[in-house]
Amino acid sequence: MKQHTTNYINTFIQIAEDCPVSQSQIPPEKKEKTLANLQYEQISKNPYQYSSDDIIFECYAFKNDIPESEKQDERNIYFSKGQACLRSSPLAKRYGFGIHHNKEGKVAIYPVESKEYQNLLNDPSITKTKAMRSKRK
Repeated sequence: MKQHTTNYINTFIQIAEDCPVSQSQIPPEKKEKTLANLQYEQISKNPYQYSSDDIIFECYAFKNDIPESEKQDERNIYFSKGQACLRSSPLAKRYGFGIHHNKEGKVAIYPVESKEYQNLLNDPSITKTKAMRSKRK
């Protein structure tokens, strides 16, 4: 079974062109955890510990109540089809966080107003790509 990946290497995902905020916002808590909450918690508490695939699958597993004992099989099935990468993350589309994938493909987030965000943006050794727009032009 062919496996697809959402991982990037040495790449910085900038906030979307149509991101509605000029300063980052922590996704608001709701009764049910949103994708934005799950991604924010996992990445902000564990910078450069997880790959994009890890984060995307863990959010899927949480939302679908997949037991620990079934995660590996479910992950293989999940990535047998292409999945949306972190360019579609609400963190970069709506909440003003850039997402950096290091040389090992592990991710961390940086607020758009931070010095680190600007440093990553201006680093010629890092590939840049923008988060997906929320609305079509």
